[in-house]
Amino acid sequence: MATSLRKANWFLKLFAWRYIPLIGFCSPKIVRMDEKTVEITMPHKWRTKNHLGSIYFGALAIGADLAGAFSVFSKAKDRGVNANFAFKDVNGQFLKRPEGTVHFTSHDGDIIDQMIDESLATGERINKPVSVVVTCPSKHGDEAMATFTLTLSIKAKAKKTK
Repeated sequence: MATSLRKANWFLKLFAWRYIPLIGFCSPKIVRMDEKTVEITMPHKWRTKNHLGSIYFGALAIGADLAGAFSVFSKAKDRGVNANFAFKDVNGQFLKRPEGTVHFTSHDGDIIDQMIDESLATGERINKPVSVVVTCPSKHGDEAMATFTLTLSIKAKAKKTK
């Protein structure tokens, strides 16, 4: 993906505050993005904590949403296609209370490439699951705090040339 982290974070902030302010309120940041992987962090602050002092499950869902779909934005832009997408369903397993900054990681860039290719070829909406793992490295290293499986639904079209 050709998008730099600086540009990706700028776009994330602009998109969040323009279309989904709740995302911006949680202050996510993209820390890694390549062809296969997107990793996003979210701070452990008053905006994202619950009454038990861990990251609120709604904030976890926001991070999973971003990690599972942000590469669609970048891949579509790089390929010059319009990709409309949404999540059809979500399954989350909450394994341990994350009580520090959390990292949301998805390694499903290849699946997203395949979905865009298939949608462009068929003209149909394509639905496939993507996975996100939530960790809290400052407290628990690489141990999963939560896992999400989200069914991503993409319909891609080539951009019209003028």
